[in-house]
Amino acid sequence: MDDAFTNSPYSNLYQLIWWVWVCVVAYFIIPTIYIVFVLKEKLSNYGLKLQGITSGWKIYALLFLLVLPFVIAASFEKNFQQTYPFFFPNSGTPLFPSLWYWEFFYAVQFFSLEFFFRGFIIHGTRHRFGVYAVFVMVIPYCMIHFEKPLPEAIGSILAGIVLGLLSYRTQAIWWGAILHILVALTMDYLSLWHQGLL
Repeated sequence: MDDAFTNSPYSNLYQLIWWVWVCVVAYFIIPTIYIVFVLKEKLSNYGLKLQGITSGWKIYALLFLLVLPFVIAASFEKNFQQTYPFFFPNSGTPLFPSLWYWEFFYAVQFFSLEFFFRGFIIHGTRHRFGVYAVFVMVIPYCMIHFEKPLPEAIGSILAGIVLGLLSYRTQAIWWGAILHILVALTMDYLSLWHQGLL
């Protein structure tokens, strides 16, 4: 069984899906259990409110357009191309549709990540720290980017502050999660394009 798993042309995909599952448990399921069963509060108080979800999208669209030139510029770097996308099938195996499966799970991971940092931490500590809860969140958020390319690690500080302030103000993470997913997918496909795989 282990040999079959290891020798599968999709072994990298399976490993990455396992990583996503661990992220979902750590970033979403455990905090959700704590909020609902220990704090006995609503998830809508932690960034998952649906009221007003259709408003505010324009600022996130503008943010995407502002970030896009930096993402395009970074995509020319070899370090960037060696990092993204995370998923590559074994040699001789087509990239598609496996890459699309991976991008779905990748998006789920980003939603969980946004919930934990921009939802659980900010809205769980805002009563104690006020707007400084955003900066409490940015410290561990930056730390998970330490192994990423340096421009991305530095950019995570600014992105964390901006998305954190927007979540603090709107009390919702939905558009922030969508923005994060769009930037990540753009990075993946730009890297593939530079590598001549698209």
